[in-house]
Amino acid sequence: MGQTVDMPLWALVLLVGFAAVTFASHFLFPSVRWFLRRRLERAVARLNTRLQRPIEPFKLARRYDMIQRLIYDPEVSRAIAAHAQAEGIPENVAFEQAKRYAREIVPSFSATAYFGIAIKLAKWLSRSLYRVRLGHFDEEALAAVDREATVVFVMNHRSNMDYVLVTWLAAERSALSYAVGEWARVWPLSRLIKAMGAYFIRRKSRGDLYRRVLARYVGMATDGGVTQAMFPEGGLSLTGGLQPPKLGLLKYMVEERSPDGRDVVFVPVAINYDRVFEDRLLVAAAEAGGRRFPARISVVAGFVLRQVWLRLRRRYHRHGYAAVSFGAPMSLAEFERDHPEAGLRGLARALMARIGAEVPVLPVPLVARALMQAEGPLTRDALDAAVAEMLGAVPRAHVHLPRKDLGYAARFGIQVLRERGMIEERQGAFVITEAERPVVAYYAASIDHLFCGRSRG
Repeated sequence: MGQTVDMPLWALVLLVGFAAVTFASHFLFPSVRWFLRRRLERAVARLNTRLQRPIEPFKLARRYDMIQRLIYDPEVSRAIAAHAQAEGIPENVAFEQAKRYAREIVPSFSATAYFGIAIKLAKWLSRSLYRVRLGHFDEEALAAVDREATVVFVMNHRSNMDYVLVTWLAAERSALSYAVGEWARVWPLSRLIKAMGAYFIRRKSRGDLYRRVLARYVGMATDGGVTQAMFPEGGLSLTGGLQPPKLGLLKYMVEERSPDGRDVVFVPVAINYDRVFEDRLLVAAAEAGGRRFPARISVVAGFVLRQVWLRLRRRYHRHGYAAVSFGAPMSLAEFERDHPEAGLRGLARALMARIGAEVPVLPVPLVARALMQAEGPLTRDALDAAVAEMLGAVPRAHVHLPRKDLGYAARFGIQVLRERGMIEERQGAFVITEAERPVVAYYAASIDHLFCGRSRG
């Protein structure tokens, strides 16, 4: 026992290393995790006192536990067996495939990342790029929503800035859980997005096993009271106007929840911009008849560098107005009781109608629509008159007039469109640049539905 043992230095270092890892994993790491978990729980408890809708325990559960719960769900187990039989593979192989899907979908929410980083970043970015305005917002109606109900914000999808704007503006209510597409799976963006509580969706996946895993996760989150945000249109609008709703996520929220579980309350949210940064890409995709956006990293980097250069030269101007309106909440239980024959499609149409009614009217869409409806060039006075006539036709819409001045709003819209080369002035009258007509139509379409067939086009 007291003999001296000779061993190489590398072996000694390896032995000490293994001993250190063993000690840390058995004694140090659990204690540190427990300490950090306790601090996180206290921080969340303090945060919940400020939020109108506290963060539910489901959202705070460990990601590993959620994955285990999801893959051992009876519905998922049946789907695994069916998939194995259909594909002629062992069930353990199908189980591993379902586990990969679960790991891909389930987020790892961090209250620190969400409220400490994401909200501040979203607020700074929104205010840096736009003059942000809040349209309709019924504080009393939102505060009166049943505290036990699951709240789902349903929004029109104009830009990827939608996530940023609504995340910030809803920050005092609760932490939102988004469904995001493949664009957000790029490292390191994917880690941040998962930490914010978002979950990934393979929009082009048609596999029954994947859809069952996704459906059960959405159903569990809905039963767990997680405040969610979704785009019923399923993707960015290529035309600028409202698109027909898609039923995928909505179907999961309605049909996968427990029959005797929480009510679901939908809050319509409508967003509009004086400038959508992806506008030309979206219009080009619409003209090509697909949803492929030929965005290159060089284009994005070039845009960012131009904005930085303008800031350094103190010539930077924000890109017009961005406005968000929140409509009256709609209870799923009440809708099903009052419209027993409507079904899922009826619910989707009702939600889109409520979103459409709340779309804010901004200077650029107003001027764009006036020029699109005109039979020829418009003088400044004629343009003011056309804008005034349109405003008289939409008394229910939220109309943002800068400085509460109709003439100034028209001039602001003209200025933005002229600076981007979309319109030009000829002999004292304004006319659309022919090459930019599809983009001008894109902005006009954002408010077209508010006029209920009054347009000539």
